[in-house]
Amino acid sequence: MAGSGTAHMRSTDSPVLTVDDLVVEFPVGRKQKVHAVSGLNLDLLPGETLGILGESGCGKSTAGRAVMQLPSPTSGRVHLGERELTGLKTRDLRKARARMQMIMQDPTSSLNPRRKVKDLVAEGLAIWGFDGTAEEKEARIRETLTAVGLDPTVVWDRRPHELSGGQCQRVCIARALMMNPKVLICDEPVSALDVSVQAQILNLLERTKEQYDLSMIFIAHDVSVVKNISDRVMVLYLGKTCEVIPSGDMETRAAHPYTRMLLASIPGAGDREVASSAAAVELPSPLNPPSGCRFRTRCPLATERCAAEEPELRELHPGQFVACHHPVG
Repeated sequence: MAGSGTAHMRSTDSPVLTVDDLVVEFPVGRKQKVHAVSGLNLDLLPGETLGILGESGCGKSTAGRAVMQLPSPTSGRVHLGERELTGLKTRDLRKARARMQMIMQDPTSSLNPRRKVKDLVAEGLAIWGFDGTAEEKEARIRETLTAVGLDPTVVWDRRPHELSGGQCQRVCIARALMMNPKVLICDEPVSALDVSVQAQILNLLERTKEQYDLSMIFIAHDVSVVKNISDRVMVLYLGKTCEVIPSGDMETRAAHPYTRMLLASIPGAGDREVASSAAAVELPSPLNPPSGCRFRTRCPLATERCAAEEPELRELHPGQFVACHHPVG
């Protein structure tokens, strides 16, 4: 779908992050491989939040990790500003990658259980050094903890098991902010949290993005969450881009049957005739994805052309790109 097409947003600003033809494949024996991500292209603009949306197993998290070079992709290029990350030597990559930070899905397991909050937040500074006194370092840690809604006097000497899931995620965000990143990649950052806490973390991320002048990739399977926090939404299916659309246009202009299926999954969204039959069909295996359009085995609009010819990502409306032979509407 997105192998040769691109989904670049028109802007006079230079992207802070550019991904070109990203491919991630995992060998699994018997000359087979998992096609996790196949030809992903994106630009992330200064101050933008790009949502990556799709069902479990569609390649969202793999794409985010590949952008971070964790591990490096099978092929393709990733540019952070003007610098290409793919192919860098280990130390150069680690240094360049400090400008990108990742917020993981499970906040508790992503923190070292033996370390105190003050040390967890300062971990990046301990690795790369800090030009200042011990007092200045402590002041910066306290300031960052306060910025993410934690009281330093309360959590300073606590360990992760003494904190709630929401507090642990705030610690993870603080730890990322200490490195002054330009890009924050959030991989399902609220899916492991109680519903009552999710809104607090989402609001925190939005405030943090403005306060620290960040650009953000937000990965999730929850349509409502992605739609509300993102400026644009990229919809993935079996490692391919189906649609890229401004978040404000999703309800009225979504053109790919898969996007419409996801929208129909929102409680109270109403009946969408195109999506009604697709949700009940099982996701195909990434070991042997369908020919042509990968969504065709679940698509009520599929024709012989969909099996024989892979649709290219093309611009349907300004800022909206769709990879479908039979877009809706």
